[in-house]
Amino acid sequence: MQSKTLSLPRLNQLNPTLESTALKLMEEAGELAQCIGKYRGMSGEQVELDEQTIIQEIAVELLDVAQTAITMMFVMEDTYDMDVDKMVQEHWQKMIRKGYLAK
Repeated sequence: MQSKTLSLPRLNQLNPTLESTALKLMEEAGELAQCIGKYRGMSGEQVELDEQTIIQEIAVELLDVAQTAITMMFVMEDTYDMDVDKMVQEHWQKMIRKGYLAK
């Protein structure tokens, strides 16, 4: 089974809450959707960028989404004493049960 490990920093210039981070996550997801829509011609605009530049722009927005999701995990660990590592293991097991991963 193939996997990708993504390590993103704990941001130390913010004081996020669960609520503020959830809102930020939605904002970043919206920016990702807007980027994909614009660069895939769904907004009606003519796009004159090469494919590699478009994919790069989409990846930048996707990393913003990932960073915000990781920030939310840190908030949950700090505020609610969650064991995120355990939760990740449970998530993997759920993916196996649902048939998304083979054992």
